[in-house]
Amino acid sequence: MKNDDQPAKLVRSLNLLDATMIVVGSMIGSGIFITSAESARLVGAPGWLLAAWALAGVLTVTGALCCAELAAMMPKAGGQYVFLREAYGTGTGFLFGWSLFVIIQTGTIAAVAVAFANFTGVLVESVSATNYIVAPVSLGRYAVSLSTQQLVAILMILFLTAMNTRGLETGKIVQNLFTFTKTAALVGLIIVGLLLGANAGSAAFTSSWWDSAANGWSPQAAQPGLAVTGGLALVMLLGRAMTGPLFAQSAWNNVTFTGGEVENPGRNLPRALLTGCLAVVALYLLANLAYVLTLSLPEIQNAPGNRVATLVMQKILGAPGTILMAAAIMVSTFGCNNGLILAGARVTYAMARDGMFFPAFARLNSRNVPAVALIAQGVWASLLTLLRTVTVNPQTGEATYGNVYTQLLEYIISADLVFYALMVGAVIVLRRKRPDVPRPYRTYGYPLVPLVYIVLSTLIVLDLAYLAPLTSGIGYLFVLAGLIVYLVWRYLIRRREFATLSAFGTEATAAAEASD
Repeated sequence: MKNDDQPAKLVRSLNLLDATMIVVGSMIGSGIFITSAESARLVGAPGWLLAAWALAGVLTVTGALCCAELAAMMPKAGGQYVFLREAYGTGTGFLFGWSLFVIIQTGTIAAVAVAFANFTGVLVESVSATNYIVAPVSLGRYAVSLSTQQLVAILMILFLTAMNTRGLETGKIVQNLFTFTKTAALVGLIIVGLLLGANAGSAAFTSSWWDSAANGWSPQAAQPGLAVTGGLALVMLLGRAMTGPLFAQSAWNNVTFTGGEVENPGRNLPRALLTGCLAVVALYLLANLAYVLTLSLPEIQNAPGNRVATLVMQKILGAPGTILMAAAIMVSTFGCNNGLILAGARVTYAMARDGMFFPAFARLNSRNVPAVALIAQGVWASLLTLLRTVTVNPQTGEATYGNVYTQLLEYIISADLVFYALMVGAVIVLRRKRPDVPRPYRTYGYPLVPLVYIVLSTLIVLDLAYLAPLTSGIGYLFVLAGLIVYLVWRYLIRRREFATLSAFGTEATAAAEASD
């Protein structure tokens, strides 16, 4: 029988640099280059735009401080899935793994792929969100479509999925190479924007930094139909404006999925998490400062295709800058998705090893990678690129189809924040539940740091539930569907339906029964 300790499967060959590259590479993808446009529309002032990114940074760093304790304490394959399972039981662990597969990880992969296609459209005009191969087909308040942009996104997902079935070493090399390249590109954007982009017509000089109304903004224009007014409306919209920044700063937890392969995990996992997160948060704040120093507020808000970074380079360097930035972002999103695809499949693999997912997902191919988990993840992520909302104008009856990228972010963040908060809460739970377990690293600022994260994330979850019920609701429904799946799964395990399907059947049943 195979087990997690076999060298052919789990070899601690990832050093501190490798682990840090996974953190940085999974975080730097598409969000920093795109999402500031939507955030600026929602808050209407450069100061509040930077505040949205700063608050998202607070959540990222406090979350990483807490996650580091758990990662050093339980450096196992599956990472966050293991933390939640040990703190709250198999049911919560299953819900996380299920949600990761059906919306969080796959939705992130889909969104990054759509961003890759978006910037491909800068170089290839025929790649467009409105150049339809299959025009939108309405399904009530939702629709499915296939544009050339969506097709390119799907092809990117399937290509990287196929490449990752070729073995771990290939994925590791690609991850490190592309992470160095895209980090250099982001640093280059910051330097060019800060040193060459500052001009008297930028948002920093022509807009009120904190008085959004003075810039022509109103809550009802930012969110049609919003009944709330005044300062409360601004605070609520600031919460929604954090969706993009939170997405851009998400996936730092992916390094924990490979916890069983990190050298000296008690030392290297906390260092990788904290170093990587602090570096990316700082780079993101500097990038947004470069945006507001280079572009006017309307230019940020109305950047073509939301491509703010490309517009910055175009304004400073002209057409060559546009091409250079588009190519750099394509490299960034390509490398980001490689890490997401590689890491995500390891969680479903770990679940299947515990008997909490289909036995086939626990099987490795001849190159010692979970090919079935990779392929299933790739197919589902591809399908998520097709879904969008439908809004019908009551006067004209004309249908407007939602932006695929923005909607994917709202699907993801709503569900993702719930499980991030549960993970942070697991630090408190396990301090009481297992006080004697060795902790190579203990959360700095405990218990204030985890409480800050839990309070802020809860407020944002409630905010999105109110302001974006259609899209955030999908995320919640996917999570809740997992409850039904879990109950059915436990029933089948108790009947030993899977006992003869693989070598993991008996082990799966024992693990499930022991968790009761």
